[in-house]
Amino acid sequence: MIGAMAASHISVLSVPVSDQDRAKAFYTDVLGFEVLADNPFSEDQRWVQLAPPGAQTAITLTTWFEDYQPGSLRGVILEVPDLDAELASFRERGGLLDGEVDETPWGRFAAFRDPDGNRFSFHEAWAGSATG
Repeated sequence: MIGAMAASHISVLSVPVSDQDRAKAFYTDVLGFEVLADNPFSEDQRWVQLAPPGAQTAITLTTWFEDYQPGSLRGVILEVPDLDAELASFRERGGLLDGEVDETPWGRFAAFRDPDGNRFSFHEAWAGSATG
């Protein structure tokens, strides 16, 4: 039997965007992410890496994968301690929800899209749920 994987966490998740500056503004100004890097890495490409404050996992805003089109990312969930407070702050900074708050046995979710249509959700776990 082969031993367990040595990886400890997901380091970077690529988010396909059409305009890195517009996306960077959304993730920093509306979501409150921090800029970890914004550097050229080839003649016509930039490495733009962002993360929520204190997070282990970061995102990079990609424009160079031909088979990973802007707006195609789904299913990324951002854990928040208080969904109502997060939504009030998100809306105050210009964010719009993609539907209503969804209440499930494992917590409350609120979906939104970035400027390219990539779909994310905020999640607040119920006390005592498997994810909380």
